[in-house]
Amino acid sequence: MFDTKTYCKRREALKRLVDRGIILLMGNNESPANYPANAYAPFRQDSSFLYFFGQHRDGLVGVIDIDNNSEMLFGDDIDIEDIVWYGSVKSVKDLAMEVGVAHTAPMKELTTLCEKAQKEGRPIHFLPPYRHDTMIQLMDLLHIHPSEQRAKASMTLIKAIVKMRSTKEPQEIAAIERACEVGYAMHTKAMRMVRPGLTERLIAGQVDGTARSLAQGVSFATIFSQHGEIMHGQPSSAVLEDGRLVLCDAGCELDDYCSDNTRTMPVNGHFTQRQMEIYSIVEACHDYVLEVAKPGVKYFDVHLDVCRMMTDRLKELGLMKGDTEEAVRAGAHAMFLPHGLGHMMGMDVHDMENFNQVYVGFDEETRPNLEQFGTNCLRMGRRLEEGFVVTDEPGIYFIPDLIDDWKAKGHCAEYLNFDKIETYKDFGGIRIEDDVLITADGCRFLGTQRIPYHPQELEEYMAKNKENIH
Repeated sequence: MFDTKTYCKRREALKRLVDRGIILLMGNNESPANYPANAYAPFRQDSSFLYFFGQHRDGLVGVIDIDNNSEMLFGDDIDIEDIVWYGSVKSVKDLAMEVGVAHTAPMKELTTLCEKAQKEGRPIHFLPPYRHDTMIQLMDLLHIHPSEQRAKASMTLIKAIVKMRSTKEPQEIAAIERACEVGYAMHTKAMRMVRPGLTERLIAGQVDGTARSLAQGVSFATIFSQHGEIMHGQPSSAVLEDGRLVLCDAGCELDDYCSDNTRTMPVNGHFTQRQMEIYSIVEACHDYVLEVAKPGVKYFDVHLDVCRMMTDRLKELGLMKGDTEEAVRAGAHAMFLPHGLGHMMGMDVHDMENFNQVYVGFDEETRPNLEQFGTNCLRMGRRLEEGFVVTDEPGIYFIPDLIDDWKAKGHCAEYLNFDKIETYKDFGGIRIEDDVLITADGCRFLGTQRIPYHPQELEEYMAKNKENIH
């Protein structure tokens, strides 16, 4: 939580951007795992509510009345039965005072406020809900069916919050840096443990435990798998095998801000020649982004440059062929890179994606290509600005089912050497990902310690830092 002035300044800025009406910022409620008293833990507050009202307690709604220049925090104080189980907590009034809000009211009075505003014909701005309990709450308050709520959410409010949250304040950057330090500890923990004979689940559990020990927890479900070609490959009971690669995509959440890194490592600590050939392409693409990303550059253009670089290098290995520009235009590279180069990051690991990524990673100038496979998964395409935090995460994957599908259809056959690609079906996948801050004249890594990723330093780290496993 930042100081009181931070939240007051943010709400004042939001009032100016939205201009008129009432803003509802719905806090989250507890989310039961399988019955009401067994909720998922730790509790995760809605990020936009946190950004403007700063409090982590469940069952709160923040209201900003622009026309009357007033703010209010709605919520019910907990009773003695809750105190018995969970301990004493601050009153809603005390929580409001901590973030500079003068007025509070019990939750039932929010209905009265909304009804009055609707009768007066005043606009009520709300964000697209992503939790079903919030949808029901909005239906009771505004009489809008859940199936219509995303369409009727306030574009004015969405654009205002995207504008504010996209450019990170110095204190936000410092929080992300702290999260990246824990990210370093998570990934190097995996590197110290990885070896043939251990299970994916054992190592992933230690990675998650590091996040729970040093931070609020993971910022998303950890991806740890020898099947690196599966984008969201969850850790299984599979035993790590000599000669294979294992991909670890993991991050933490600390002080309400996230980290997100990916490393791919050889299970036995040494890359084979074939693994090194593919790894070096991903490494070059990753490092190219660090050279060119700066204010004014479209991330869509950087993505396409990476695709061209990747295509050229894959042609050298005999995996692709034909004219590079035409191959990329046709989307042939998506056989190997079916996702985008990166995404915004901040309070959410995919920052503000609950609004719809079209409004976050794109704008009126830069529109997404939603028709072409692979390119349609690019989450960030707009011009970079100083203070943006984006991920840099190229990858190359050999997905057996995708190879079979495209080969059977003859899709992009003029650019793909399917016979050679067939011999890589057992390869898996490689991704290298880091969190990057756009500065005044370029960009820089976030975090003071760089997780090893250059092949030699990665192999040396794994060799010199093996943990004893009992």
